[in-house]
Amino acid sequence: MLSPYMSPVERVWHYSLRTLCALVLLFLILPVLVIIPLSFNSGTFLVYPLQGFSLRWYEDFFMSADWMRSLKNSLIIAPAATTLAMVFGTLAAIGLTRGEFRGKALVMSLLISPMVVPVVIIGVASYLFFAPLGFGNSYLALILVHAVLGVPFVIITVSATLQGFNHNLVRAAASLGAAPLTAFRRVTLPLIAPGVISGALFAFATSFDEVVVTLFLAGPEQVTLPRQMFSGIRENLSPTIAAVATLLIGFSILLLLTLEWLRGRSEKLRTQQPA
Repeated sequence: MLSPYMSPVERVWHYSLRTLCALVLLFLILPVLVIIPLSFNSGTFLVYPLQGFSLRWYEDFFMSADWMRSLKNSLIIAPAATTLAMVFGTLAAIGLTRGEFRGKALVMSLLISPMVVPVVIIGVASYLFFAPLGFGNSYLALILVHAVLGVPFVIITVSATLQGFNHNLVRAAASLGAAPLTAFRRVTLPLIAPGVISGALFAFATSFDEVVVTLFLAGPEQVTLPRQMFSGIRENLSPTIAAVATLLIGFSILLLLTLEWLRGRSEKLRTQQPA
């Protein structure tokens, strides 16, 4: 709400800034919104104006053996990679938050380096590592590398949650006879669960959308949904890709809503912790 004491220059700046923010947001969202109506086009080309309304491309997606195989592979690889990233990322975040040792900053930098290293470098390095071992075209290689890509997100979100964690609660549990594992399972984990789940969702989205590493490591039987889309764009640009993209947009929106709910829950739990 504008203050009645704002000068004309301040009012112009106020509205100009909001207009600029709205234009930038529109610039970012418009390409995403444009693809959604094309998925319902009855024509065979991704062009406007639409030739009619049809669900044929969604039917083509769900009835295609290739698309269903790629979806199944994504639903195998992404949850497995997310589980590994969640476990190792949580343990690493707890160790880095509680521990004080020389080289802590270096260890932290190494653990989150997959976020800044170009993915193509990770893909080439992973291929050169796994190919001599005979795991070049395997689910194992894909799951491990996808987990590595997801670990930094878990570390960051869990570390942020632990910054406001009251360690006196763990000490109180230990004074009452709880073993370290019991104290972690019944005290620490429930309180940091929003951060753990948030990191897991980011890790899942990273694995589910990853295509570069998959191009290096996946064989014909490990083709994931993003790689199938990439192949479709290169070989045959079908509106089925628009239908898949629309489904992924809806899935991403669901993830964002879940993350926002978890953020609100985390803030609520933090305010309820005793001093």
